[in-house]
Amino acid sequence: MTEEQILCSASKYTEKFYLNPRYSNLPQKIKDELKIACVIFTEEIGGVITLYYDDEGGLAIATDYEENDFLYDEIGSGLKVNQMRNDKRELFEQLEEYYELLIMMRPGN
Repeated sequence: MTEEQILCSASKYTEKFYLNPRYSNLPQKIKDELKIACVIFTEEIGGVITLYYDDEGGLAIATDYEENDFLYDEIGSGLKVNQMRNDKRELFEQLEEYYELLIMMRPGN
C-alpha cells in the first residue's frame, strides 16, 4: 500500500488520527465519521487501524499492533472490523465511488 492509497488511520499508541491530505476535500461530516469509527476501534481494541484503497479502488481495512502489546484484542479486532464493514457499508460504498470518480479517473492515472 502506498501513501496515496491510505485514506485514514488511527493509533492507540500515539493517540492520533491521520487523514491523508489528498482526501481533504471530503465533506466534514464524512471526515468526522471516519475519525470517530477509527478512534473507537483503537480505544476498544488497541493497536492501529488503517483504511486504504486497494489496487481496484475498493476500500480495505488493515489492523496492526506492536509485538509487545499484550492488551491488543486480536479476536475482537476481526469481529470489530466485520462490524465496521456492516455498519459503515453505505459510507464505504460512497467512498469507493468517490475514489473511482475523482482519483482513478484523473488524467495521468
